[in-house]
Amino acid sequence: MSVGDEQQIRFSTAADGTRIAYATVGSGPPIVRASHWLSHLEFDWKSPVWRPWLTELARNRTLLRHDDRASGLADWNVADISCEAWFSALEAVVAAAGLARFALFGMSRGAPLAIAYAVRHPQRVSHLVLAGGFARGRARRGQPQQAEEMRLELDLVRIGWGRENPAFRRHFTSQFLPEGTLDQIRWFDDLQRVSASPENAARIIEASSGIDVVDLLPQVKVPTLVLHARGDARIPFEEGRLMASAIPGARFVPLD
Repeated sequence: MSVGDEQQIRFSTAADGTRIAYATVGSGPPIVRASHWLSHLEFDWKSPVWRPWLTELARNRTLLRHDDRASGLADWNVADISCEAWFSALEAVVAAAGLARFALFGMSRGAPLAIAYAVRHPQRVSHLVLAGGFARGRARRGQPQQAEEMRLELDLVRIGWGRENPAFRRHFTSQFLPEGTLDQIRWFDDLQRVSASPENAARIIEASSGIDVVDLLPQVKVPTLVLHARGDARIPFEEGRLMASAIPGARFVPLD
């Protein structure tokens, strides 16, 4: 893929009628990036944070990624925000794109969705890559401190997510981009506001915290690579080790 290539944005419909936006770019063997929190297909494509990733993922490949319900270019006014609803959207965009077999990339909240897809549709997934992900949300880790942190974050989101001043959103930016440049930090501050409304952002955080696919890990039968950074401020390093140790034959690569 050359830097000048443009993505193609289309829409598919999930089982409950929700419109899901997805984008494809590049050519070659397909790789699907499962949806995760904080995404906007157009905004990400032009960003100093995501554009380098997207360019490399689409090099000599066809990259498919999507904005899920209540965020980005997908429908925002939705009744169901849950792990099963997010999974339904992943199935919908894969079907709409007509993909028979592909590599599946799950980052952050995309990891449990990718795990579930690989277990339910093993014949379609050639390889599974999990980066900075988790199999159990914060409310499922048995750590009261993380649950309390989540409640504080929900207050921050509801109070300050939609404000012009980025002070409240900077809490999240500092965790996702602890060493970001000023340009990257400003862009990430803006991404939060354009990717979801304050209420939807809070609902997404709550739903993500309740995810638990630990029981599915031993059922993964496809070649799997797990990457996780030491000192990850959002998802503990131990969550990456948990996935790698429970998925048969998975390779674990710690990152600095």
